[in-house]
Amino acid sequence: MQSKHYLSLFLTYGVLATFIPSNSATAAQSTIQNPLVKSLVHPLLMIDGLKFRDANGDGKLAPYEDWRLSAQQRAEDLVSRMSLSEKAGMMLIDSLNAGLDGQPTDEAAQLVNTQGMTRFIFRNPVVEFPLNEGPAGRSGYQITVKQAAQYMNTMQTMAESTVHGIPLLFKSNARNHLDPNSKAGINVSNGAFSAWPKEAGLAATRDMALIKQFAQIMNKEWHAIGLRSMYGYMVDLATEPRWHRIHETFSEDAELTSDIIRTLISGLQGEQVTSNSIALTIKHFPGGGPQENGGDPHYDFGKNQTYPGDNFAYHLKPFKAAIDAGAGSMMPSYGIPLGQNLQANDVGMSFSKGVVSDLLREQMHFKGYVNTDTGIITQTPWGVEDKTEAERVAMTIAAGSDVLSGFKDASMIVQLVEKNLLSESRIDQSVVRLLIEQFQLGLFENAYVDADRADKILGNAEFQAVADYAQRKSIVLLANPQHILPLVSSAEKPLTLYTMGINVKAAQAAGFKVIAGDNATAGVVEGGTHSSAKQADYALIRVLVDNRGAAPHLFVGGADPDELNFLAFSDMAKAKSWHVSPSLGDIQQVMQDVSAHKTILAINFRQPFVLDVASGLRQAGGILATFGVSDAALLDVISGKFKPQGKMPFALANSAQAIIEQQSDVPGYPEKDTLYPFGYGLSY
Repeated sequence: MQSKHYLSLFLTYGVLATFIPSNSATAAQSTIQNPLVKSLVHPLLMIDGLKFRDANGDGKLAPYEDWRLSAQQRAEDLVSRMSLSEKAGMMLIDSLNAGLDGQPTDEAAQLVNTQGMTRFIFRNPVVEFPLNEGPAGRSGYQITVKQAAQYMNTMQTMAESTVHGIPLLFKSNARNHLDPNSKAGINVSNGAFSAWPKEAGLAATRDMALIKQFAQIMNKEWHAIGLRSMYGYMVDLATEPRWHRIHETFSEDAELTSDIIRTLISGLQGEQVTSNSIALTIKHFPGGGPQENGGDPHYDFGKNQTYPGDNFAYHLKPFKAAIDAGAGSMMPSYGIPLGQNLQANDVGMSFSKGVVSDLLREQMHFKGYVNTDTGIITQTPWGVEDKTEAERVAMTIAAGSDVLSGFKDASMIVQLVEKNLLSESRIDQSVVRLLIEQFQLGLFENAYVDADRADKILGNAEFQAVADYAQRKSIVLLANPQHILPLVSSAEKPLTLYTMGINVKAAQAAGFKVIAGDNATAGVVEGGTHSSAKQADYALIRVLVDNRGAAPHLFVGGADPDELNFLAFSDMAKAKSWHVSPSLGDIQQVMQDVSAHKTILAINFRQPFVLDVASGLRQAGGILATFGVSDAALLDVISGKFKPQGKMPFALANSAQAIIEQQSDVPGYPEKDTLYPFGYGLSY
C-alpha cells in the first residue's frame, strides 16, 4: 500500500486546487468575475457587469469592496474609514465557542458589535454524536459538523451587519490528530475530522508526500465548516524531554522540522494566502523547546527558556524555513530568553522589542503579523508582573505585536492612544497587516460555507483511508530481539492474545483469539484475570501515560513541578501527578505470567519516556513506539499486514539521570546516555 495510490481521491474532492491569488495588484483591470461573491445582508453591487459585496451597505463601491484591487490597497482604504475604537477591536482575539446545539451565545453579539472584534478562537469539539452531560468547559459544548458550519454562517451574518461589514476569521488549535488526552487551549480531539497520528507521528513517517496529503485533506475539512486559520503548527524543537508539550512538536531535529513545516505551509496555505488557504500562525517564536527544567511557560515555574548548550540559533531554523515558505503570522513564546543578547532580554518574548521587531522583523525579514500567545496581558505576563494591564498592552504593541490573544477590552487600546502612550499610526500599521490576511482569504467576497455539504467532507472514508495509512506508517518498532514479531495467526494455527488497553473486537478482527485482561475504555477487569494470561500464547499491552493526578491549577496539563524529572517508568509509577495505564505493576505481572519475551508493549510516547532498567520493560519481546494510532493500525503492524516503517522523531535516554543532565537546547543525549537515537527504527 503506497500513499500515491490516494492521489485520485484528492482530485475527486478538490483538495489539489491550485493556489491562485485573487487580490493581486495586477487584477485592477479585470473584466472577468474572479471570486464568487455572496452576501446575506446587503444586495450585491453590479459594476461593469461584475459583482461586488456592498460591505457597508451604502449602495456604492468603496475601494475596500473592490476585489480587483490588491489586498494592501483595500486594507489601507478600509483603515482610513475606521474609528480608533473599531481599529482597536481588530487587534483583539479570544475564544468564542458555540453554545448548546451550535447556537451563538449572548457574548458573541457583545464582542462583535460592542468590542468590534473580528478574530476568534473556535474550540468546540466537532463530533458525529454530541454528548453534553454537564456545563461546557473551556472547550465548549460538543456540536455536530452541520451545527459548526451553521454557527460560522450565523456569526458571519452578524458581522455583515456591522458598520463596515468586516468578516470574521475563526482560528483553531490542531484538531486532526488522535490524542487520548487532548486539552482545551492546547489541542482539540479529532471527533468528526479525519484521525491522523500526532505531530511526532507524522515526523516518524519521514514521508513528505504523505504529509502534503495530510495538509490538503485538513485544508478541505477546515474549509468545510468555516475555519480559515490555525494556531499552529508548532515548530518548537523537542530538545527538552521534560516539557509536556513535546507531544505537539514534530521532532528534536531542526532540519526534519523545517522540511515538515515547509510541506505543511505548501499544502495548507500555499506560498501566498488566498481564498484556497488555511492561514497558519507558526509558534512559538523563537522556539519554546528549551524550557528551564522542563517547566511549561503557562505556569510561573516554567517562565524561563534556557540555553546551556549555546544553541539558540538552532531553534530558529524551522522559523526561518516557515518565513521563507510564506508564513503570514507568527506567535511568540511566553518564555523569557535567558542569557541572550537581545533588547529587553528579561521579559517574555511578546514584550521584547529585541525578539519581535529586531530579530523577527529586521534580521529574519518577516513581513506578516504577530499574534501573541493567549493570556499574556492577564495570566502570563512574565517579566512584567509588576506592571498594570494597560502598561503591558502598550509594551507588547510597542515591541511589535499586532493582535493580543485572550484579551477583549478595546477601550484600553483607545485610552493608550488618547494618553499618547501609543500612536494611532502604530495602530494603523497593525490593522492593515491584519486586514490584508482577511482580504487575501477571500472572506470579504464570501465568508459562508455549505452546511449541508460539510458532513460529506469531514472524515469521509476516502480521507480516513489515507489517515489510516499514515497511522500505520508512523509506528516505530524499537525492539524485537527474538524476532517474535510479526505474530501470524490463522484459522489453522490461531494465536491467543492476552490484551490490555486493546479493543477486543479489533484484536479478533485481526485474526486472534482474545483473553481480555481489562476493558480498554474503562480500565476494569473484563473476561479474564492476570492469572488467565498464562493461557495465552502472547500478551499485547498498550501503554498510555498522562498527568491526571496533577494539581488542578495546571490547566493545560503537565506534571507537578516537583515531579518534572520523572520520565522513567519506575519513577512515574510512584508519582502522584503521573498515571501509567495499565499500571507498571500490572504490566510486570503479565510479563511474569506470559513470560517477558512473549509480551509486546506498544507505548504511546507523548514525551520521551525512559524505559529504565528497574521497570523491567526493556525485557519485553517486542516494543513499539506509537504517537496516536488506532488499535486497528497497531494490530496490522503486529500481525505483519503492514511492515513497520517509522523512525524515531526524538532520541530516548537510557536512564532517569540522563534526563536531568541533558542540555535543554541541544537535541538528543551523549552516546553513553542514549537507549534509542533519533532516527532509530526496525522492520521485518
